[in-house]
Order: sequence, then structure tokens, then C-alpha cells
Amino acid sequence: MALFKEQTVPRKEPSLGSPEPLPRKEDSFSSPTPSYEPAPRVRSKDTKESVIAAGLTIDGKIEGAGHVRMAGRFKGDVNVDGDLTIDAGAKITGSVRADTVTVGGELEGNIEGASRVELLATGVLNGDLKAGSLTVASGSRMRGNVSFGWGDEAVAPTKRLRMESDSAS
Repeated sequence: MALFKEQTVPRKEPSLGSPEPLPRKEDSFSSPTPSYEPAPRVRSKDTKESVIAAGLTIDGKIEGAGHVRMAGRFKGDVNVDGDLTIDAGAKITGSVRADTVTVGGELEGNIEGASRVELLATGVLNGDLKAGSLTVASGSRMRGNVSFGWGDEAVAPTKRLRMESDSAS
């Protein structure tokens, strides 16, 4: 005995011509404008990028292999076998060790042992820097000791460059 009366709906017979395109579903997580631009560098497909979003504030330590993009605030040391990107508006307070460090936000701490450091026009570095190469964009600011181009050998104290960009602060 059935409790509900079965309803029959006439079915449309499939035509033998070209199939109708399926309607596209909008991804609920996508937004029309991304919150950050992806780095233009070609990266290994095996290495993933972790993102600390703009609204987050985290205290702790980041260690491991992989790329890290910081858009929020982080207090602690960052030690990654990969690239670190600090987006404009982001802030890190602590020392940094990474293969490539791109500073578009603010870093209060030292950069140690990076193969390449890029200070973007919006970047601010308060701390010492030791790297294989350094690229500085017009408009960036830095206060600290800089040594680059020396590889793994010790940097002689007479070869250090003292930079004071903001003497008014």
C-alpha cells in the first residue's frame, strides 16, 4: 500500500543532434577580484604555497618546506625551505630565513641567509639583511645593516653598508 500517489512527469526524449551545454555553476568560494596577485615567479609544481589571510593575526613559529604568502600579521620566526612573500599591508615581527624573500609589507626583524631579497615599493624592513642578492625598488624603506653578494663566507665589518632611510622616525 503506497502512502503517496506516484506522479509521472513526461520525459523529454534526447535528440540525436548536438548535446545541450550544461549550465555553469558559480564557485561559492570565488570572488570577482582576487585579494592578492600571485607571484610572477615560476615555481615547482611539487611545492605548495600557504597563505596567511589579511584578516588573521598569529603568534608562533613557521617552519618547514614550501612557499609562504603573508597577507595578515605574524609575530614569531619564519624558517622555510622555499619562498616567503610579505604582501602590502602585512606585517611580520621576527627573524626570517627563506630561499627568496619578497617584502611588500613590513618586516621588523632580520633576514638571514636568503639567496635573494626583493624590497618592493611598498616594502619596509627594520632589521639587518644578509642575502646572496638584493633588489630595491624606489619608494621602499629600510633601517639596518646590509650585506649581500658574499655567499657563505663571513662578511668583513669594513664591507658593511649602514643605511638610515628614515632619520626622522
